[in-house]
Amino acid sequence: MIRRYVEQLLNIYNYIDGLIVTDQNGYIEYFATYRSDVNRLKEKNILHKHITEVYPELTDETSSIMRVLRTGEPIDNEYQTLHTYEGQSIRAINTTMPIKSNNEIIGAVEVSRYIDRPYQRQDITLETKEYQADKGLYTVEDIITMNPQMEDIKQRIPMIADTDSSVLIYGETGTGKELVAQSIHTSSKRAGKRFVSQNCAAIPENLLESILFGTKKGSYTGAENKPGLFEIANGGTLFLDEINSMEMNVQAKILKAIEDKQVVRLGGYEPIKTDVKVISAVNEKPLDCVREGKLREDLFYRLSVVQVNIPPLRERKEDILYMTEKFIESYNRSMHRNILGLDERVEEIFRNHGWPGNVRELKNVIEGAFNVASTRFILKKDLPEYLSHPMHFDPVSMEAPTNTGQGLDFLFEGKTLNQALSEMEEKMIRNALRNAKSHAEAARSLGITKQSLNYKLTKYKIK
Repeated sequence: MIRRYVEQLLNIYNYIDGLIVTDQNGYIEYFATYRSDVNRLKEKNILHKHITEVYPELTDETSSIMRVLRTGEPIDNEYQTLHTYEGQSIRAINTTMPIKSNNEIIGAVEVSRYIDRPYQRQDITLETKEYQADKGLYTVEDIITMNPQMEDIKQRIPMIADTDSSVLIYGETGTGKELVAQSIHTSSKRAGKRFVSQNCAAIPENLLESILFGTKKGSYTGAENKPGLFEIANGGTLFLDEINSMEMNVQAKILKAIEDKQVVRLGGYEPIKTDVKVISAVNEKPLDCVREGKLREDLFYRLSVVQVNIPPLRERKEDILYMTEKFIESYNRSMHRNILGLDERVEEIFRNHGWPGNVRELKNVIEGAFNVASTRFILKKDLPEYLSHPMHFDPVSMEAPTNTGQGLDFLFEGKTLNQALSEMEEKMIRNALRNAKSHAEAARSLGITKQSLNYKLTKYKIK
């Protein structure tokens, strides 16, 4: 259970420097640092040691983890200077939270931001999502398609890229929204500047504002002068994915930043001018997001000066086998294999599958098959169980197989209603997790809250 909390926290790993998880007695169950230049501790050396053994100068009274374990109350943004048993001194801003199960404290998790010189690491927090022009960004040529609607998007991208107008991309999860966003950037006059990408769903509300707009020293305990994404992307492109998951008060500030072409750092008062092309994306229909209160109406109109709608893979049947061929060529090169193609039965499965995870699902299925394929062709046995099972039931489209002549009866034979419903629910959850980047995204695709998803993960013992 504790490691499940770790996985959820790792969704925001770009914005923390260290993470430590202990059990209810303060013994370390998990440790990670993303700044080994600042913190040289290694998990293998400290796992299962007590927190006060790793940091000998701490006591049960001074350790934030031990205090949280004792009181059950979280501690936010506490400045600490920590001295390791190896003699290293680390300055950090720590947020510590209890981990509870059935209202009992079973552990604690502490996330850290290490403190170093202002501006020293303005690029480090974006290490996987900030790109320079020569770092392999996608271009229009990387959009693989035979679909007329996608071809039309490819034709429009150079025209869209030629202006500074905001762009809103709509597409289901896995359709390639960032591919299109990067292609717009690399086709533009900004191609030599930064492309900065941020998934808004991956960051807690209390961190997102400071990440977007930056902080001024003293704005909160331990805060340093630090630029936000608008400043870092200055002169280039800022891509905000899943903007419909952002809190309304932050949306209002983004609207003002775009309209005024300037930002004010948290705790500051001096406006900082910015020149940024803003591309945003939603995985739900934009007008539905507005009607349901997920997206401010005024922000929608400001972001959707140009709107690009990416069709799901199930509506691009001609692309399924064409993209499969391209993925096979790519994985043959990268994995040093010589796979010739798909078995005929696999081709049929691919044509009939609903591909709820879209292009990402297709690509992952091909990669998985490459790992286990023992012949020159990908066979049915090389596919994931949910695809290769002869009685395959697509839990997203809710379409029964057409070749059994039994409708849905075979699913429920010999089972009670509760058993059948539970089995179907578990399949849907596993499928959503397989095709989502995070638990939050999976919960949204299922139409339930993250809390409900966590309960069901425990119920079905899904790790």
